[in-house]
Amino acid sequence: MLSNIRIVLINTFHPGNVGAIARAMKNMGLTNLYLVDPNDYPSDEATSRAAGAVDLLENATIVSTLEEAIGDCSLVIGTSARHRTFQLPIMNARECAQTVIPESKEHDVAIVFGRETTGLLNEEIAQCHRQVYIDANDEYPVLNISQAVQIVAYEIWMANQNQTQYDKNVAEYPRKKDMDLFYDHLEETLYGINFIVRNHPGKVLDKLHRFFNRSRPEKQELGILRGVLAAVQREAGLTDANNHPDKKAKSDSDKN
Repeated sequence: MLSNIRIVLINTFHPGNVGAIARAMKNMGLTNLYLVDPNDYPSDEATSRAAGAVDLLENATIVSTLEEAIGDCSLVIGTSARHRTFQLPIMNARECAQTVIPESKEHDVAIVFGRETTGLLNEEIAQCHRQVYIDANDEYPVLNISQAVQIVAYEIWMANQNQTQYDKNVAEYPRKKDMDLFYDHLEETLYGINFIVRNHPGKVLDKLHRFFNRSRPEKQELGILRGVLAAVQREAGLTDANNHPDKKAKSDSDKN
């Protein structure tokens, strides 16, 4: 299960932090490190700080965008201590671990950490299903990113040691890339039926993205939603209704 859990670092500025994070991960049995557009990597300093966890650095996956790092994950959790203008379901580090362990039996799970100085941007948090924070002294709640990873990784390790306590049947969820296809289909349909005006789209799509990220439709439910959108397009006489990139939408919903 731990091999299905990935730690994703976005635009990490200091290479020493990457090395320290690799060490923190290996301490707690995590081996899957993703680096999104790192500022300075590979680096001798990262290697030095990693100590006995250099193998994690050597096997790290380096990508250009967050979408590449989480596209095949069914659960994405963003770390942030800040209150956001839109709010995802929020967990502390222990609750996060208790959620991640049963999910990781069948699904790839990503825990995303932002930049050392600014953390995750709103548009990055918007791609997550859940938000995790670390309890700390209100007078000084600031943690180094490697410390934050160490705390979350420790809670995951402990939850994994007591996994029977959190043993439960987990539904089959779509991957992030499948949800992105759904969002494209939804946007195309809403524009096509003039529910949203292209020149003045407002915040409707953003709010719908947040709604579906919070609710996390199961794979079968997503198939039904795709079938509904295909039917709406067909009944509305939209020219590309039968040529949508994902032609399986209706057939998948029929099967389900």
